[in-house]
Amino acid sequence: MPHATRHAGYLAVMATRKQTQAARRNVKKAAASARRQRSLAHMPKATKTALGKQGAAVAQRKRSGGTTPKTRQELYEEAKRRNIHGRSTMGRDELARALGHA
Repeated sequence: MPHATRHAGYLAVMATRKQTQAARRNVKKAAASARRQRSLAHMPKATKTALGKQGAAVAQRKRSGGTTPKTRQELYEEAKRRNIHGRSTMGRDELARALGHA
């Protein structure tokens, strides 16, 4: 059972040793999971380069302006509205072609 003490007019409840140990384990698990999920840091250099080029292409499309959807997410939303079959497995360029934007 937790130990209760009064501090500055408030009832302060301290955690038991078992609760403290469980919390410490949970923090360690969360930290380990966060380290494992640094997916970009663990990718091969070629993949990181390709992702960088892809990001630069998206930025360039956004800078060029226009009223038509530019990102994959925007194209996907339009395909969803038009009920395009297979849209979830399509990349940005495929979605653009299927929608007639290319």
